Amino acid sequence: QVQLVESGGGLVQAGDSLRLSCAASGRTFNNYAMGWFRQAPGKERNFVASISRNSGTTYYADAVKGRFTISRDNAKNTVYLQMNSLKPEDTAVYFCAADPTFLWSTVVLTPKEYDYWGQGTQVTVSS
Repeated sequence: QVQLVESGGGLVQAGDSLRLSCAASGRTFNNYAMGWFRQAPGKERNFVASISRNSGTTYYADAVKGRFTISRDNAKNTVYLQMNSLKPEDTAVYFCAADPTFLWSTVVLTPKEYDYWGQGTQVTVSS
């Protein structure tokens, strides 16, 4: 089992940047592909980005491609989401998730494939 705790959310203006962090504890962090999802009020949880166990593969939702960057530091048991050029439509609760996998280079795009979730951190972007 792994526990995930997100941090770094907040209230920013359009065009600003934020970096979210997700700290993992428990089992060996590099056994997990990691992902970020977001959920706006009244909407379903949507995929944002995913990174493979070895950081060799990343994948982004079209809505954030070119603005967001996912990365991980396996020595620190942490995954990050650097968010630049934020827009009001990026406003949501952001969740990190972990999927145990034997594959070093796989990314995971669908929520149901993830076994572990954090509690989320609120990101609000004002216009």
